Amino acid sequence: MQKKQRHLGEILYRKGFVDKNNLIRAIKKSKASNKRLGEVLIEMGLATEDQITEALAKQFKLEYVDLDEVDIPANASKLIPEELIKKHYVVPLGQDNGELKVAVKDPMDLDLQDLLRFRLNTELRCCLASPSKIDAYIKGKTSTDEVRNSIDATAAELAEAGHAIEAEVRRAQAAEDQGDDAEGPIVRLVNLIIDEAVKLRASDIHVEPMADRVRVRYRIDGVCVERDNIPKNMQAPIMARVKIMSGMDIGERRLPQDGRIKRTIENQDIDFRVSCLPGYHGESTVLRILRPDSVNIGIQAIGFESEDYQRFKKIIKRPNGIFLVTGPTGSGKTTTLYSALQELNRPDQKIITAEDPVEYNITGINQCQVRTEIGFTFEWILRSMLRQAPNIILVGEIRDGLVADIAIQAALTGHLVFSTLHTNDAPSAITRLIDMGVKPFLVASSIQAIMAQRLVRVICDNCKTVDKSPDPHFLRLLNITPDEIRKNPIYKGAGCNRCQGTGFRGRIAIFEMLEMNSQLRDLAYARAPSGELRKAAIASGMKTLLQDGRIKVFRGVTSPSEIAKATQAEGLVTDA
Repeated sequence: MQKKQRHLGEILYRKGFVDKNNLIRAIKKSKASNKRLGEVLIEMGLATEDQITEALAKQFKLEYVDLDEVDIPANASKLIPEELIKKHYVVPLGQDNGELKVAVKDPMDLDLQDLLRFRLNTELRCCLASPSKIDAYIKGKTSTDEVRNSIDATAAELAEAGHAIEAEVRRAQAAEDQGDDAEGPIVRLVNLIIDEAVKLRASDIHVEPMADRVRVRYRIDGVCVERDNIPKNMQAPIMARVKIMSGMDIGERRLPQDGRIKRTIENQDIDFRVSCLPGYHGESTVLRILRPDSVNIGIQAIGFESEDYQRFKKIIKRPNGIFLVTGPTGSGKTTTLYSALQELNRPDQKIITAEDPVEYNITGINQCQVRTEIGFTFEWILRSMLRQAPNIILVGEIRDGLVADIAIQAALTGHLVFSTLHTNDAPSAITRLIDMGVKPFLVASSIQAIMAQRLVRVICDNCKTVDKSPDPHFLRLLNITPDEIRKNPIYKGAGCNRCQGTGFRGRIAIFEMLEMNSQLRDLAYARAPSGELRKAAIASGMKTLLQDGRIKVFRGVTSPSEIAKATQAEGLVTDA
């Protein structure tokens, strides 16, 4: 009977590298954080990288080598081509009786060992060395022929990449079939990236191939944060794994692709919308994280002040007309509209949506996915849904005059229509619709209200403190005077572990809501410019984005810099 492999923790304990109590602490933290035990021990300062590597070597019955204590042959590049050394981070240690001795980082990377045997046509004796010492050796190497663009080298690299992808795809598919997420290192790595992004409240995961590495970034509270750099040789299997999970064609690398992933993380079902775009250094992949709870937070929690909240509830409960939400991509328009639909979603109301794509599934609402490849467009869905006798219609986005005309006709025939439009402020939506070719009298008579919004970061409650010297530049942009600061102090986030040192945690929306009245309808009918419409709206009581932002600054919700950046205040310095 084959002897059972000993656990890493047991080996470390028996060697005296770590005591029992510290080992138990590390094991608990490893399970809670979903990290490897060795990685946790190093982070906690309980063991060195060399000790972990030595224990791993014993666990996998490999020889451990300290690269600081061994002589690496001067003719290393003759034993293994330099391109393989640098690409796969292996160190040749010598050759004896036709057997090549090499130092590697990962004892479980059997595909690499097979690849080296195949490429070098020789038997291997693998040893384990500290990853940081292997990195130092690779970075210290210099070679005049480091970059080769010959046809033979290119063909060899393509063959090698294909071999690696096929091997990893087989392993990934086996893991998927068996339901074993821990089948291989690539599977574990991709799962770890996804799970960590969800735990850090990220909205997107960006996997971006570069010349010498693969960069992983998370978008947290609207800001991209670089999280990891993955070796270039892992690019192909990682992309293959993501494509398998999202149902894409793993053989197609020339055209953009879209897919979806469903995962259960911390007892919550989460969807990921995946986009793959071919680039110069490989396929750039973005995973948009769609949390179901983000549309169940309630209307007021989005960021409405009490007065605007009452107006908003009153407007969305009107029997007909158009309600538009405007703003750039990523400003929370979809969340606002879904929250409004949740408020109106009752058994006596029939609600139909036309979306591209359907981001969140809402019980009790009929949601239609746009599929342009078969002609199932916004226009077709809108014409068809009117025959379904709905009370409320949601059009994901008004993109052209044709869709705008149908939406307005629906509003004029007794339906309440919600939609979005890409404009900088609320009054500009009126001129935008007219520019699309919609007749001014139709715009004037059908629109009930237009709301522009932006998302700003919220100061972390855990480290919130009074800002005793706020930046005068941002105060000037927001027209905040010293007298106002004396009455209402400005706050900032000092930075803590809870907010990853940023001083911000979460986001909230700022709004400007234009409610149509007889004066604004007359101006729209007369094709008045957006500046004139804006003046009339403010005169009739519209609170601008900047004014709403000022209120949130004085309430200690956010900072002046966030409002200035979100509202593109005149004179803003972009790197401030």
